[in-house]
Amino acid sequence: MQLQNFTPQQALPKIKHFCAYQERCHSEIKEKLYEFGLSSYDAEEIISKLIEENFLNEERFAIHFAGGKFRIKQWGRIKIKYELKKKNVSDYCIKKALSAINNSDYFTVLSKLADLKLKSLKSEKNIFIKKKKLHSHLMLKGYETSLIQEVVNDIIK
Repeated sequence: MQLQNFTPQQALPKIKHFCAYQERCHSEIKEKLYEFGLSSYDAEEIISKLIEENFLNEERFAIHFAGGKFRIKQWGRIKIKYELKKKNVSDYCIKKALSAINNSDYFTVLSKLADLKLKSLKSEKNIFIKKKKLHSHLMLKGYETSLIQEVVNDIIK
């Protein structure tokens, strides 16, 4: 779906502004350039310029994305990895981004999420159902099964 037709010279300042506003991944930029009506050759040329001028850096994008989703939405590493893969971010950048998340903060957030969910399950009398619901909730947030088991076993005795 082409919204407008720009020449590469017209598109470059617009896409620089788009990149300066917030960190972007290569696939988002490519999609935006196609919306501008540019050919794949022109889009690749512009992406090369953006990388050269440091407007576009996929490693930086991945680190910011992972940090933001962890801090704000309290996502686990599995969900963050999945979302970055959906954006065609390289495995190297994904590993770098996930390693930037502090392990002690990660475990603290997981424990806090578990405690909050457990409070909402006060009325549940069956301990196995309570554990299953807690486990499912933390899995949906994208946390690792081994860590979930550890936390669940610590708070439900």
